[in-house]
Amino acid sequence: MTPSGRWRRPLAALLLAAAASLPPLAYAGAQREEALSDAVRLALAAQIADDAAPTPRFDDPRKLVDYLLWLATESSRLRARIPDTAARRALLRTVWYEATRAGLQPTLVLGLIQVESGFDKYAISRVGAMGLMQVMPFWTRQIGNGDKLALFRMRVNLRYGCVILRHYLDEEHGNLFYALGRYNGSRGQAAYPDAVLAAQQRWRVGPGLLADAMPRRR
Repeated sequence: MTPSGRWRRPLAALLLAAAASLPPLAYAGAQREEALSDAVRLALAAQIADDAAPTPRFDDPRKLVDYLLWLATESSRLRARIPDTAARRALLRTVWYEATRAGLQPTLVLGLIQVESGFDKYAISRVGAMGLMQVMPFWTRQIGNGDKLALFRMRVNLRYGCVILRHYLDEEHGNLFYALGRYNGSRGQAAYPDAVLAAQQRWRVGPGLLADAMPRRR
């Protein structure tokens, strides 16, 4: 073996080990930074800053049964991706709370997470989007405290992602196709909205479930 051959194998092993230690890349698009009016920026910042605990309360016992059914069903479906039961249920409870708080369907948020990050909270896209919902770091500067590493924290990422998607939905006058396109940085193109909506179907539990169940804060 030549001297260069003797060095090549150890170097290749080191490179593979280094690559394995890095967070996986997500191949999503990215929200585009846009100028926000002061009113919109302050409203979004207030939504991000609100630190109410994600504790659902139900006046109607049937809604509680629906919620528990949803939680059990989705936990079973998510087991292959997140084996730890406590982590899985914590994610689902937070998805439900943050989605309904923002006026979104929890199944839509689960579908978006599946497409964006594959449920990897440390995912990073090629353009720098971070975490479960692949939030671009510029949002932490526009409406948060500037701590972009906080986007790797589950609840922080879900809060940003749901608030941002709600913002885009409002900007698009309720048009989910265009709102999803803006979330991905591909407004007007069908591939991303189609992928999210197809993924959403996999997380549905029953017709109308949780349609009007909203969390109430203590």
